[in-house]
Amino acid sequence: MEFESEDDARNFYVEYARRVGFFVRVMQRRRSGVDGRTLARRLGCNKQGFSPNNKGRLVQDKKPRSSAREGCKATILVKLEKSGKWVVTRFEKEHNHPLVGDKDKKIEELTKELDLQDHLCSVYKEKLLSFIKSVEDQTEEWSSKIQVIVDNVRKVESEVQKQSHTR
Repeated sequence: MEFESEDDARNFYVEYARRVGFFVRVMQRRRSGVDGRTLARRLGCNKQGFSPNNKGRLVQDKKPRSSAREGCKATILVKLEKSGKWVVTRFEKEHNHPLVGDKDKKIEELTKELDLQDHLCSVYKEKLLSFIKSVEDQTEEWSSKIQVIVDNVRKVESEVQKQSHTR
């Protein structure tokens, strides 16, 4: 296979990994000694290889973390050809571990849906609070206008009463 750019190759492998049921880790890059541009890129399963040895760490208080790496060999190597195209020169398909199953994919989908619904709830809450504030502002405005009307009616009634007593 060949690609127009390194990003196209990476995007292809990431999409392939998503469909198959694993996650991608960027592993190696070979650069040109002349201009520093990338000449080759190796991507692989996030469980590829083994974690480096943690002996000799400066901080002894921290508990060692378990590693996700299981020695998986699944990788893809793409190289920049003279034509400017990125060509797959090595592809290892097999994994030595279970891939993300349907149950895990469903959990991932539901988690994304939950995040979306949570976001929508936040948006609706903001809109509702804005509406309530608008109603409160209108209510205050109407209340003050009604008070002015009531005061004017009382004033008129008072004047009418004064005129009727003076007759």
